[in-house]
Amino acid sequence: MIQITEASIGDIAKIQEIAHITWPITYGEILTKEQLDYMLNLIYSDEALLKQIQNKEQLFYMISDSESIIGFIGIEHNYKKEAITKIHKIYLLPETQGKGFGKIVFDEIGKMALENNSKNLLLNVNRFNTALNFYKKLGFEIKETIDIEIGNGYLMEDYVMGKQILQ
Repeated sequence: MIQITEASIGDIAKIQEIAHITWPITYGEILTKEQLDYMLNLIYSDEALLKQIQNKEQLFYMISDSESIIGFIGIEHNYKKEAITKIHKIYLLPETQGKGFGKIVFDEIGKMALENNSKNLLLNVNRFNTALNFYKKLGFEIKETIDIEIGNGYLMEDYVMGKQILQ
């Protein structure tokens, strides 16, 4: 059984650990090691996570199975003051993938979104990320193609994908 519980400042180290395990596997063939290290430091530093959690810029949740924490999500309800829940982060440990946990997590995000008056889910995904097919299978559609400058001459080459939530 999967449990999703709100993260606290005390979960920062676990979020960082999961990011450092999943990112090289997810992005290792897409990004250079230098860009990977730069982005991990930018997004998952103590300061960045502390600010996001304390200011509730994103709501972080830990994903657990019956034995341990297996992943995390970072979401934002009422994204850009619209009826949208933006999924900023969703990572599950590699050994849990392919077991149906991802679909369960997305179903739970959909429920949370509806509870917060969102009618749509939105996420960005690297255009070369294999998760793209998983998102399509869940009903997400590509809305636009964007390049986001993140500093040091690096770009995030993403698709913005969206999905209407059905009650």
